Amino acid sequence: MIPSSPVPGRLPGTSAPETGLVDVEGTTRSGKEEITGESDSSEVKEFKEGGYGWMVVFSVALVNAHTWGLNSSYAVFLAYYLRSRDIAGSSPLAFAFVGGLSISISLLVSPLVTWCIGRFGTISTFRIGVVFEAISFVGASFSTHIYHLILSQGVCFGVGLGFCFTATVGVVPQWFVKRRSFANAVATSGSGFGGLTYSVATNAMITNLGLPWAFRILAIVAFVVNGGCSLILRDRNKAVGAKHVPFHLDLFKLPEYWLFLGWGFFSLMSYVIVVFSITDYAQQVGFSASQGSLAAAIFNLSQGIGRPLIGLASDHVGRLNVAGLGTLTAGVVAFFLWVFAGKSYPGLIIYALFGAFAGIIWPCVAPVGAEVVGLSLLPAALSIYWLVLVLPATFAEVIGLMLRTSGVDGYLNVQIFTGVMYIASFVSIWLLRSWKLQQMQILGTMDDPLAIEAPNAVQSGAKASENGRPRSYIMNMFVFRHV
Repeated sequence: MIPSSPVPGRLPGTSAPETGLVDVEGTTRSGKEEITGESDSSEVKEFKEGGYGWMVVFSVALVNAHTWGLNSSYAVFLAYYLRSRDIAGSSPLAFAFVGGLSISISLLVSPLVTWCIGRFGTISTFRIGVVFEAISFVGASFSTHIYHLILSQGVCFGVGLGFCFTATVGVVPQWFVKRRSFANAVATSGSGFGGLTYSVATNAMITNLGLPWAFRILAIVAFVVNGGCSLILRDRNKAVGAKHVPFHLDLFKLPEYWLFLGWGFFSLMSYVIVVFSITDYAQQVGFSASQGSLAAAIFNLSQGIGRPLIGLASDHVGRLNVAGLGTLTAGVVAFFLWVFAGKSYPGLIIYALFGAFAGIIWPCVAPVGAEVVGLSLLPAALSIYWLVLVLPATFAEVIGLMLRTSGVDGYLNVQIFTGVMYIASFVSIWLLRSWKLQQMQILGTMDDPLAIEAPNAVQSGAKASENGRPRSYIMNMFVFRHV
């Protein structure tokens, strides 16, 4: 018998998720889905995975390149600000606050964006972000005081980034089932390739054209590309019955959702420090500005190439498995490669090549979220998720610069803090994985031929149920299965 405990991905009082999509192990149950609109229609339509979805993947990848990719180039701007006197009334902490503010504002507006999607639609909401982002760069090009940068490159860019990102982040998973993680990772890889392109291009534009024209060129390029993508993008909100509710507070009743939040909180704290500090770190240990921007470019290249591979591995090995092991890898390389090898340029480049693991939250967050709450509740779950991540996004780089001291070893405290945060993130996601395994045991879906059990692992779902939840959580941490 199945106990009365909640089914994974369903809150008390909510209806069953759409049929024909994913069971608790993320595999297809049937090739059909129920189309549910405003009425109670039971019309069934054949759903073919991919199709126009690949055009959606392409457009979202371009959007990510010209939102998050451009945001990654702030590492180059930050290194320039810290060594120039172009901005009056500034300090290192103020510059760090600008970078963190752009991310935190983008997350802070997510409930508003979620409401706008439900009220005005995905495309109209996305276009609002396109306009705000272009205005932010134009405004930043005329900045002479630090508060100008805070309002333009911080607040205004953050609003534009938030509208663009939140409007598009949940679209790609709607078009895929078996290859959902791979498709989502290909879309998020755009931010890596964008970061690669604009880390190098921004440094070149500042050197040859000056800071104001660098901003204006970025404004033109971002507006044209993102505006074009708005003509291609399509969602399937009605087909999957997506619930665009800004605050679904019942999610906080789910322990697994708290673990999901913990994974993102600690992971983003580390990621923001690494992505914004790597250029300045390179210059502090004695390398040139060009070498620093190249290290940042390779870091972003690693994300661009690595994210599709992470997505492919997620679909074959398990979404929670890859998210957990990737997070652990990010912590290990921060402790060993960055600390012990980072002061030599080849060592720093090798560390940058692990950038895909540093930002593993981005290709994995939507597929993992779907595993936790289901597709229909994913927009609501992510809305709260981004809101919680405002804190690490705002203060991560501020904390990093506060921990930084002078000298060649000035980043040691920053490196240790980054590694600790990644390990804390790994513990959260691995406990979430244990919860998922327990749910599979309860529902009797553990007969996976690819399962490999560690010694003393739980032998059956019934036994796990008898042993109790805490013990099952701990034992499942040492079991390897496709999950």
